[in-house]
Amino acid sequence: MAIGFPRELLRQPNEERIAYFEAYTIAHPKLKEAMKQTVRFIGHRRAKASCITVFGPTGVGKTTLLQKVEQVLIQEALQDLQTDRGCIPVVMVEATAPESGNFNWKDFFTRSLATLEEPLIDQKIHYGTRGIYRNKEGQLVIESSVASAKLRFALENALKHRHPLAFLIDEAQHIQKMASGRRLQDNMDCIKSIANLTRIPHVLVGTYELLTMRNLSGQLSRRNQDIHFSRYRADCKEDVEAFLNILLTFQRHLPLQEEPDLLSQWEYLYERCLGCIGILKEWLNRAFSDALEEEAATLTYKHLQQRALSITQCKKILQEIEEGEKALQETAEDCNKLRDRLKLNQGEPTEPDASEKDTGKANPSPPKKRKVRRVGSPNPKRRKVGGQDSA
Repeated sequence: MAIGFPRELLRQPNEERIAYFEAYTIAHPKLKEAMKQTVRFIGHRRAKASCITVFGPTGVGKTTLLQKVEQVLIQEALQDLQTDRGCIPVVMVEATAPESGNFNWKDFFTRSLATLEEPLIDQKIHYGTRGIYRNKEGQLVIESSVASAKLRFALENALKHRHPLAFLIDEAQHIQKMASGRRLQDNMDCIKSIANLTRIPHVLVGTYELLTMRNLSGQLSRRNQDIHFSRYRADCKEDVEAFLNILLTFQRHLPLQEEPDLLSQWEYLYERCLGCIGILKEWLNRAFSDALEEEAATLTYKHLQQRALSITQCKKILQEIEEGEKALQETAEDCNKLRDRLKLNQGEPTEPDASEKDTGKANPSPPKKRKVRRVGSPNPKRRKVGGQDSA
């Protein structure tokens, strides 16, 4: 069989071989489709999708997706970089999990500003906020006393100055770590507001927990574009074939003396990665490292078994996947209920009843006109006749 790695790697130290395989990624069908959609939605600024939400199972490969999208956007911006030296083509930040309670916006704004501050760019930013400046070495300094609102204002200025093609937020489900639903909507309103003010699409990438955030309000739903980065399913023939091709590609790129036979173990591999290529790749990375440490000629079932997720772990991940997939299902019954509420299932539109025409709001009776008297005319009343003393 043809190998996919440079043969000279077999003469390199184990660290070199491990680094090669860890860096190797596959542009598999579901990754390519999600990347294609994300780049297309970012490019369609006139469509006013200020926020793009990419969600999928944990370990499906979302971080790899972001890296691929970043590469494409940088490539697209190369021509503009020749004339605009202050431009940063894309900004990518990870939304870190809060230590306790609510999401830390101050930390998020600080990390975002640091990402936007490229030291090699001569065109520096004036942030317009006291407490954010450069020291004598030209390094960005953000004083701890700067309030969150001022950090946000500085971030908006930086985004307008650097005008990236997109603002990518990894692990975006952490933004919803709030004590109440009201605060959760405030968080999404904040993201939407920054995206609208800067006119830069914000791409939120995370697990199915993001589904809670996307439907908080009608306005948020209208401004949002969804992308489902799904796993490979064992009940879909096309998905199984793609999964087998992925295994074949991986086994040909493992720099070992003998090519391992992953295809013969495909059901076990699928069982413990649940069709998620990110989980599969991390699993193979660890098993490959063990094989090299043992100076084994190839990767065996034993190496795979000792690095596999436990059944309990798989059950927990699968439960989250099934809940997310169920939340995305739109049945014929759901469609009919929507059509019923919109009065689309009642047949041809009808004319209003005659009673509605007579008394309805569409044709109200005209108001009675008020009679106007001439000035000096007495009010109409009965006058007494006779029996009165003359003045």
